[in-house]
Amino acid sequence: QVQLVESGGGLVQAGGSLRLSCAASGRTFSSYAIGWFRQAPGKEREFVAVINWSGGSTYYADSVKGRFTISRDNAKNTVSLTMNSLKPEDTAVYYCAAKLYRTGFGAHQYDYWGQGTQVTVSS
Repeated sequence: QVQLVESGGGLVQAGGSLRLSCAASGRTFSSYAIGWFRQAPGKEREFVAVINWSGGSTYYADSVKGRFTISRDNAKNTVSLTMNSLKPEDTAVYYCAAKLYRTGFGAHQYDYWGQGTQVTVSS
């Protein structure tokens, strides 16, 4: 069982930066791949980034590649998503999610979800 809590969302101007954090409870956190997803109003939840259990592999959606960076600290049970050069189209609720071992790109593959944190980018 893993419980996830996101933080760090807020309002930022286009071109700005934010750093989201995902804090996890559970002794087996290091066994889980952690993904970030986002959902804008009226749209489906979409994949943003994922990091494998060790932090050695990361993958990004094309829309955020080169601007967002995912990282993890297994000693602190946290995963971060650093978002630079933000655009208005990045506005969404951002969720972190956990799945055992292998990375995945589909929301249906994840077993545990946080409550989400709102990111709003003004133009």
